[in-house]
Amino acid sequence: MWWFADGDNRSTMMKIFTVWVLFFLHATAWAQFRVEVSGVGLTQIPVAIVAFRGEDAATQKISAIVQADLERSGQFRGVDTAGVSLDESSRPEFSSWRQKNTDALLTGSVSRLADGRFDVRMHLWDTVRGQDLGAQSYGAIQADLRVAAHQISDYVYEKLTGDKGVFSTRVAYVTKKGQNFNLWVADADGESPQSALSSAEPIISPAWSPNGKQLAYVSFEARKPTIYVHDVFTGVRRLVSNFKGSNSAPAWSPDGKTLAVTLSRDGGSQLNLLNLSVPGSEPRRLAQSGSIDTEPVFTADGKTLYFVSDRGGSPQIYRVAVSGGNPERVTFNGSYNISPALSPDGRWLAYVSRVSGAFKLYVMELTSGSTNAITDTIADERPSFSPNSRMLIYATQQQGKEALMTSTLDGKIKARLAGQTGDIREPNWGPFQK
Repeated sequence: MWWFADGDNRSTMMKIFTVWVLFFLHATAWAQFRVEVSGVGLTQIPVAIVAFRGEDAATQKISAIVQADLERSGQFRGVDTAGVSLDESSRPEFSSWRQKNTDALLTGSVSRLADGRFDVRMHLWDTVRGQDLGAQSYGAIQADLRVAAHQISDYVYEKLTGDKGVFSTRVAYVTKKGQNFNLWVADADGESPQSALSSAEPIISPAWSPNGKQLAYVSFEARKPTIYVHDVFTGVRRLVSNFKGSNSAPAWSPDGKTLAVTLSRDGGSQLNLLNLSVPGSEPRRLAQSGSIDTEPVFTADGKTLYFVSDRGGSPQIYRVAVSGGNPERVTFNGSYNISPALSPDGRWLAYVSRVSGAFKLYVMELTSGSTNAITDTIADERPSFSPNSRMLIYATQQQGKEALMTSTLDGKIKARLAGQTGDIREPNWGPFQK
């Protein structure tokens, strides 16, 4: 959270990122995550999810994963289905479900095929109108049963809300275990983490490419901060920014051709644009000032950058045209506002504000400028929007432990994704897969 001036030697540059490194605590490499949902939404859709026939013989309980996904979104609440036995071929008795104030019903089955794969089937019903909302089937190996469950969650979410579900997307985050840092890629619920990079030096600021195939991040393995672009599927990576001084805070343009980065090669910390399609090309400095400008993020049209600057005397969030011009201040409430994140639909700005020594997550509606604190914790950091703009992921502290959280934009529904024995930092929510 703290700001430091850039310098050319390693010890000074490490200070810039001291806050990130200090928050990295031990984490178990393949720790399973649990989802704890809290809060009550005002307009939740009541959905009955019946235990899928045959799922007890599988390694993953499909119905439980779907229910956790939907409840975590804040759009749904579960309806008791104890003692109910239905599958995707059953036609439900709609009147009995209406008496339970149920709007939708999900049924299904899981069966083992001769080749060892699993056949997962589902059927969704509108119990109010008595309508069939569709059936789907998914073939999956054992390791991909959670993927099939998330795909079912996405189907249900879209059918009942009209918005695209995000449960099949992925998140990236960093852990520290002993003196080792790991960059992880996991499901949107924190499960099934896989290591993309392990290093004895800090890894910070992971950022997904727009197509979800690459991650840009800052590594200290060269004894100073440099920026890499890493192919998630092949593990191949390339060094894209290794200029004099600090290279930090990468942010992708919407077309994936440009990285906005913070460089200190000309003194201070200044925003620059890197053309990734021309390796070795000279960065274009975005603004000329003596202030610290950092943490850039592009708007969805790629024409504007939001960033943090102390040009007004303390860290605040500004925006500036990518083509150049005078920056415009965006945040005015509070004297210390950092870590901007923009919703993909362009409606919301999330950021962290220091209030009476506490760091709290705020959400601003950009058209009106109205802001709301959506957390009651005191050490929030690094918010990132889901690709459908309906949720946030962020890091914080709960009961003295580091925690990864998701929240609805009104803060009413939160879910804690907690490793069994470790902690995680630097979350970034990936895009829809293309």
